[in-house]
Amino acid sequence: MIDKPKVKPNNSLFSSGPCPKRPGWSLSVLSDAILGRSHRSKLALERINKVILLIREILEVPINYSIAIVPASDTGAIEMLLWNLLGEKPVDVLAWESFGNDWVKDIVNQLKIKNTRVLKADYGKITNLDEVDFKNDVVFTWNGTTSGVCVPNANWIMDDREGLTICDATSAVFSMRLPWSKLDATTFSWQKVLGGEAQHGIIILSPKVIERLESFSIDRPIPKIFQLMSKSKVNKKLFTGNTINTPSMLCVEDVLDSLQWVKKIGGLNKTIEISKKNLSMVESKIENSSWLEFLAVKKEIRSCTSICLKIKPSILKLMDSETLKDKMSQLLSYFEKNNIACDIGSYRDAPLGIRIWGGSTINCKDIEILLDWLEWGYYEFIKKDV
Repeated sequence: MIDKPKVKPNNSLFSSGPCPKRPGWSLSVLSDAILGRSHRSKLALERINKVILLIREILEVPINYSIAIVPASDTGAIEMLLWNLLGEKPVDVLAWESFGNDWVKDIVNQLKIKNTRVLKADYGKITNLDEVDFKNDVVFTWNGTTSGVCVPNANWIMDDREGLTICDATSAVFSMRLPWSKLDATTFSWQKVLGGEAQHGIIILSPKVIERLESFSIDRPIPKIFQLMSKSKVNKKLFTGNTINTPSMLCVEDVLDSLQWVKKIGGLNKTIEISKKNLSMVESKIENSSWLEFLAVKKEIRSCTSICLKIKPSILKLMDSETLKDKMSQLLSYFEKNNIACDIGSYRDAPLGIRIWGGSTINCKDIEILLDWLEWGYYEFIKKDV
């Protein structure tokens, strides 16, 4: 047994999506939202375009890349690109967690793209990136939100590739530096590192993608909310704030606050620094854990945002899986009821364990305190009566 911790995290919210708001956030930041007006009015368009301009500035997106706000969060954004871009070339699709597996299903079962090659890895591992064929279009997640596994770098992506790289970067962007010259089509949502609200996605497209869109004739119907084209040309209005459907101006105002906060604290370098520090805290504390270890064994592929921990094999041998699940449920329920931690259970398809969000809206001290509670919780809930 160990002593029960005397202090609780200042903020008990550690969810991996929607993620915690920035420090000091309150409803008052929404007071200037453009409400009751058309999203195509001059005032509303100015606010929407300000979001696009701040994203470009903070993420250092090249001026010749196009940025647009699209419907249905990151899922809508990546689906839009798959429906509009795939089919001209064979496809390599990479998957090492649940969302990557979802894109596999879409490409193979829904779009039925011929000559699709699926490169899969189990939770905690990553596919062999040296096997990727860049004569093909390549679809991958930069960071696996449900596995805590991210690509180690972009060196594996060829500069002289023939196909497009289509990257789901939703739990990476703003906490990991993205090399835009390696990425042709990139997606994310506001609800991750920015702590924004859900249902709005972002697409960032290179000139190579615009060329594909205007030269490749698609022989399948495209739903309205996925339509990037207008009369055989890319609808350029989308990249000046004219969204396909009505956005929430409350959400626009909220993400403006988040982006301005990022600028205020030091920009991209600072948000990356915070996330790396959060991961380092977990690494230093988990080394001596009685029952938890990293799901991603190799340090170079560990995520600094979706930090995933699994139960050690030696602990799994002590009891049957149903008993362990019940004990974990009791522990997590206790944490939530006592404002220690909310939403830290592993993703439903991932190995049983803990998932701690480490993005820049999380305070490193809170993570340190949480890990002390997790160690105490093992003896109080998991090991008890075993």
